[in-house]
Amino acid sequence: MKILNRDQIYKADQATIQNQDITSLTLMERASGKAFDWLNNNLSKTEKIHVFCGIGNNGGDGLVIARRLLAEGFKVQTYIVAYADKRSADFEASKKKLEKEENAKVQEIQESSELPEIKPEETVIDAIFGIGYNRPAPEWVQELFRHINNSSAFVVGIDIASGLYLDEVPKEDEPVVQVDMLLTFQVPKLVMFLPQTGKNIKEWKVLDIGLDDAYLSEAQTDIRLIDFAEIKKRYKKRDKYTHKGTFGHSLIIGGSYGKMGAVVLSAKACLKAGSGLVSTYIPQFAMPILQSTIPEVMVLTDRHTGKMIEEIAFDLEPDVIGIGMGMETAPITIKALGNFLKVNQKPLVIDADALNCISKNKEFLNALPPETVLTPHPKELQRLIGEWEDDFDKLEKAKEFASTYNLVLVIKGANTITVHNKQLYINTTGNPGMATGGTGDVLTGIITALIAQGYSSLNAAIVGVYLHGLAGDLAAKKMGFEALSVGDVVAHIGKAYLKISGKMD
Repeated sequence: MKILNRDQIYKADQATIQNQDITSLTLMERASGKAFDWLNNNLSKTEKIHVFCGIGNNGGDGLVIARRLLAEGFKVQTYIVAYADKRSADFEASKKKLEKEENAKVQEIQESSELPEIKPEETVIDAIFGIGYNRPAPEWVQELFRHINNSSAFVVGIDIASGLYLDEVPKEDEPVVQVDMLLTFQVPKLVMFLPQTGKNIKEWKVLDIGLDDAYLSEAQTDIRLIDFAEIKKRYKKRDKYTHKGTFGHSLIIGGSYGKMGAVVLSAKACLKAGSGLVSTYIPQFAMPILQSTIPEVMVLTDRHTGKMIEEIAFDLEPDVIGIGMGMETAPITIKALGNFLKVNQKPLVIDADALNCISKNKEFLNALPPETVLTPHPKELQRLIGEWEDDFDKLEKAKEFASTYNLVLVIKGANTITVHNKQLYINTTGNPGMATGGTGDVLTGIITALIAQGYSSLNAAIVGVYLHGLAGDLAAKKMGFEALSVGDVVAHIGKAYLKISGKMD
């Protein structure tokens, strides 16, 4: 699913109006009608609904919604937030229609007005500002935002949460309306998925309002939201007449004294994700650990007898290598990694301590094979690309970094973002229960397994991240977020595959 910028959304509206021979007011009625449908199916008629409307087209959407709710028998109080004198034509037309309703209650709020009481059991519909928001609201309107946030009412945002910009992060002292559900029109917006801005939106739903298909299909964007439909396109079904060699040989390299669990988790995930063969390369002392915990895995060891990897040398010819989990960053290990990278020509998935070793020796980046996959968490990313001002700056720096070294960069987080060739792919699976040690090791194993099976590095990252999050979501349905462990994620990889392949609802 494409994520469009503000100008593209406006152009989509205009293309729709022109090609479907409708008015902008008709389009407003259509979009607001879709929002009303959701509200009608999900809100109670016993409690009051406060509809806060700005004076632009987002406010017009709110007025249409208020009118439709009234006609359906809901208890509605509508407020016009009069932050300026100029009002859009469609807003005025919608206001006149609302005022004709017999039970319409419309109150104008100005700077000198007392803010209305909002009870916790009531609902707020936020239609104050839309995607055109481009400068801080007047202070008294910001105080209204705070008032809504402090009410503890259930808040539904229309298209975007008021106070959010589409292309920058609000300053720390700028409030944003905290929405429990965002009903956004036609396409998702990037700010819904970034840590600094997405925190203002608990849940969201994209409403198809029938914008022009031709424009949407032709619009060029460098951001895609990876949903179930996108994964179905990339998923490779298995043929009946195959064998273990068909699905590749993965080598997992890592481990050190006290950190062998990372390799165990990564290797188990690699097996569960479908690699035909999995081998591990570990410190010599840990041979019994791997042999006893994962009998399906072959084990190679460093010829040295220390507590960490001191040399990386093996006779295998794997199809792909996942490296770094629990590996440590001692000078001897950094030297071993550097020597290995100089001679290696196999596809790589690099995680954890291998990333930290590279951060300390940036020249290692020049030795990476094309389209190597890097999977940093935020601190590891910061070590690789340097400090950033905000989430938008982070993405720009990440795109430049990945492009410079021809990498697939997987930025782990609540909405993991894969970066390649200055394109962003935003994941939609995963949950807070996965914020636990070892989930990154599992992700590395999954991506490694997918490359072994013939996925490109980019598709392995995109599908792997989705599969990883889906396994976590399926596990969380059984045990909740707090009790979720990384072993539960591994155990649900199979069910995640069944869901993607259509063999499980």
